[in-house]
Amino acid sequence: MQWVTRERPKTDRIACPWLIKNFIDPEAEFLYVPAEHVLEVAQRQGAHSYDAPGAEYTHRGGLCSFEVLLEEYGLDDPVLHELALIVHGADIAGDRDAPPESPGLLAVAEGFHLLELDDHRQLELSLPVYDALYAWCKSQP
Repeated sequence: MQWVTRERPKTDRIACPWLIKNFIDPEAEFLYVPAEHVLEVAQRQGAHSYDAPGAEYTHRGGLCSFEVLLEEYGLDDPVLHELALIVHGADIAGDRDAPPESPGLLAVAEGFHLLELDDHRQLELSLPVYDALYAWCKSQP
């Protein structure tokens, strides 16, 4: 299945593909397009849209797109929910209850963004960050 979102990804638009590939749709293909074309491309391609205004899976009720996907797909792995707190804190500006790991994830996401890599290259290089964070969350008591 294809999944489409806004180009120039940062935290949530990298975290979501990690979640999708690992827990929802291992065969997923990701499309990054200009924000104003996300819904049109999703409709034309029969793709899921995420992390864009009006998308099928996007911020709602104070949740970031990663958290919305967890909820929508009934993923109840406590480690994923711990990771979701970190992603939320990095993605939602001004969250005072963010875990201490969130600013680090935000710094890494912003750093990758500043490298001005092709969106798919950035995704490829960034996914191991989420593998590592998931492993770290899993190791916590």
